[in-house]
Amino acid sequence: MPKVSEDHLAARRSQILDGARRCFAEFGFEGATVRRLEEATGLSRGAIFHHYRDKDALFLALAREDARRMADVAANEGLVQVMRDMLSEPEQFDWLTTRLEIARRLRTDYEFRKDWSEHSAELTDATLARLEKQRAAGRLREDVPTDVVLGFLDVVLDGLIARIASGQSDDNLPAVLDLVEESVRRSG
Repeated sequence: MPKVSEDHLAARRSQILDGARRCFAEFGFEGATVRRLEEATGLSRGAIFHHYRDKDALFLALAREDARRMADVAANEGLVQVMRDMLSEPEQFDWLTTRLEIARRLRTDYEFRKDWSEHSAELTDATLARLEKQRAAGRLREDVPTDVVLGFLDVVLDGLIARIASGQSDDNLPAVLDLVEESVRRSG
């Protein structure tokens, strides 16, 4: 049996993740059946689940990939920029419309909650580090603890995701994000 190169394996995993992202976005977590995942990726269930143990593992791999990408942006440009990217490139984040399903599973499924928290911690850590750096540079308001600012930004992020997921278009969202950004900056 010939050896498969790491590049080929990485390309196959990327193909699976791209198809799964589209499938989860269109059908939600529960509706992304194995048959639909096969259609979306163009691969057999054997090929898909050779790389990912099950649908949860596939979903969490998407979460990990996106958390890394968002953490990089948050670390360098802030969490509000992540939100701006969601508005300007919604196709890169459309699978996050499954957020309501994620919230339900976080509440009821301990194993999923544990796995999800490991992946979401990267974005939280990057955002917190960025906020601390901004505070040290005198750019973050000082009358509110950093963890409260982080909580505020998390709530705004969740609200933005819910708004995008509902399909509501709102031309005012960039201005709303300007307001969010201004509300955490040090005045004067």
